[in-house]
Amino acid sequence: MIGAKRLLLQILNYAVFMGLVGYFSFMPPYARLQPDEAMITLAISHAGERVQECRKMDPAEMAKLPPNMRVATECPRERSPVTVKVLLDKLKVIDRVVTAPGLYNDQGVDIYESVRVPTGNYRLSILMNDNVRIEGPTYQHQQPISLSPAQLVVIQFQDSSGQFRIK
Repeated sequence: MIGAKRLLLQILNYAVFMGLVGYFSFMPPYARLQPDEAMITLAISHAGERVQECRKMDPAEMAKLPPNMRVATECPRERSPVTVKVLLDKLKVIDRVVTAPGLYNDQGVDIYESVRVPTGNYRLSILMNDNVRIEGPTYQHQQPISLSPAQLVVIQFQDSSGQFRIK
């Protein structure tokens, strides 16, 4: 008797659970973007330039160091923060400054950000600075872009060519 009662309650619990899962899989309806919106995604993995340039050590400096530490050039490890701005017709949609992670701030940065924007025709401008010794952008890209409803635009940076790629 107890076994049958227990089985019946277990079936009832499973039915309620399945009903809730079924309901919430369809209701309420979810739309990631409104009908008049598009999305711009910035996905960059890049290492900034070194904060200071490498310098040659003179023989007197090298003589002061232990034999296992003697190298001809001294290169500090710290890297510059990476600044990225994405503009649509002079309106900033993304403005990020990311410092290099790591114990000595010597690793590359990863930037991933998505923003919703209204659809339409724009002039897309991307400005990136990865060198604190240079004022202004070290890399830049401009192009006209037409954003349609629910369109996803991905902006990437290719280190090998030093150019932005827009998909």
